[in-house]
Amino acid sequence: MIRLIYYAILAYVIYLVYRFLTSFARKTSSSPPKARLSGMMVKDEACNMYIPKEEAIKEVIEGREYFFHSKDCRKKFLEELKKAG
Repeated sequence: MIRLIYYAILAYVIYLVYRFLTSFARKTSSSPPKARLSGMMVKDEACNMYIPKEEAIKEVIEGREYFFHSKDCRKKFLEELKKAG
């Protein structure tokens, strides 16, 4: 009878250790949190749309910053700037 109680307690302790290790592994293997956006929106000069600053393609021309949502819009803007200038 004492052996049965001993084995039951041993099995319960092993179960608790297993739960602890698996919960610890789940917490450490989760993906890192995504970077928070600042909330600042910038205007795409070619398409006249607003996008988050962190996601924009930045171009500095003559000391002024311009932002674009895609490479195509950036290219379009630079071509128009060359035509005008």
